[in-house]
Amino acid sequence: MISTLLIIDAMNLIRRIYAIQEKQHADINKALQITSATACNALQKLIRLHRPTHVICVFDSHTSSWRHQLYPQYKQGRKPIPTQLKAHLENIQDDFLEMGIESLVTETDEADDLIATLATKLSLNEQKSIIVSTDKGFYQLLNKHTLIYDYFQNSYTDAGRVLNKMSLPVEKLTDFWAITGISSSAIKGVEGIGEKRALALLHEYGSLQGILESTENEKDKPALKVKKNQQAALLSKQLVTLKSDIPLGFNLQDLRFTTSH
Repeated sequence: MISTLLIIDAMNLIRRIYAIQEKQHADINKALQITSATACNALQKLIRLHRPTHVICVFDSHTSSWRHQLYPQYKQGRKPIPTQLKAHLENIQDDFLEMGIESLVTETDEADDLIATLATKLSLNEQKSIIVSTDKGFYQLLNKHTLIYDYFQNSYTDAGRVLNKMSLPVEKLTDFWAITGISSSAIKGVEGIGEKRALALLHEYGSLQGILESTENEKDKPALKVKKNQQAALLSKQLVTLKSDIPLGFNLQDLRFTTSH
């Protein structure tokens, strides 16, 4: 039997819900209570829609990660989680548990890497996973076993959609982001090379490594710029590539969802 693991990028979901409630309610406690209820309602809708055999909500630890150690500017300037919401997260996790849904958070790993590890493990065992998130960084995980679902847009993304949208196969996305950078995470990439130029370079040379190793690009100024900034490009690639080998300490069977809750 093929299992389906529904992987909820919890902070991606909760912060968007809270941002709406915060604007609508001057009373922060009321905004938090409605956020909890709305998040639980969202999970119920997701379960009805996808009918998963297993479910998990993955939370960020809000501590510095290995990426910060490599690159102290990582996510610099990003708006921190509101203090009141951060303090309320345990209550939301308790609400999820009452629904029969476990929450995963560690003090050492980013949610993105935990999600990547879960999806990769399922895929290697030819089991299905659906990642609920609006984060494009998960595109690199897409394959015939892994889909992404945007709860707010009610839309699916698969590898074919990414190819149509970005003119690149998913396995080349980390090379693309290594060159262009990701502004929302303060990852610079190679300064002065935008998305169109990066796309053209990857179409011509096949990969970031292909650009760096080419000896026939003496007149190709963008390629030379990438080679000149090799260290920055390789660091950016390391930062944008999701880790998929984190020891989890539990089995898929621990996440089985039953409708009795």
